Amino acid sequence: MAGAAAVGQSYLSTITATVKARAREQQRELIGSSGLILSIPAKDAAVALRHEGGGEYQLLDVRPAWEREKAWLQNSLHVPLYVEDTQMDPLTLLKKWVHFGYIGLWTGQRFTTLNPSFVSEVQSLVPMKDERVLVACGEGLRSMVAVKKLSEVGYENLAWLAGGFNSAGEKDFNKVEGSTKLQYATVGGVSYFFLQLLLILKVIGP
Repeated sequence: MAGAAAVGQSYLSTITATVKARAREQQRELIGSSGLILSIPAKDAAVALRHEGGGEYQLLDVRPAWEREKAWLQNSLHVPLYVEDTQMDPLTLLKKWVHFGYIGLWTGQRFTTLNPSFVSEVQSLVPMKDERVLVACGEGLRSMVAVKKLSEVGYENLAWLAGGFNSAGEKDFNKVEGSTKLQYATVGGVSYFFLQLLLILKVIGP
């Protein structure tokens, strides 16, 4: 059992390190292309949010629906940046099969495509371009893309949740709903079972 836990810990650590490296690279690209974007870490986000700590920011959650339904913040807006690709042509089916073997089976992530109505959906929820909006996702990558797209259409006061919800601590947010903890909502597939094993071992101890 301890051996399985070690394998799970190693696997999750590898994923975390890869995501953090990609996030740093994306952040450099975002700042270079869009100007300085305010970065707010999870531990400071609640104070900045209108419905959490009386701040000035409205939270925009850009995670897919199947991630958000596991855990979400009360009163947050939701517009997914990516949606499930439902195309059934031979090439897409092949891509889905490859995706499942290399990613979906391990992480539970579905094969997605960019939401073509993302910007228009945000504009319907946030019509004022000077509104303060904190954009968030699971790991901080998709929210960077969302910030770039929104800044390109004139949104002026955007902020990015650094590290995404995955970096949130147990008490960083007060008004969380859903069946799991906010920082674990992105985890699925085989990784989810490794995570559950690690949490059980953490509780029962050596």
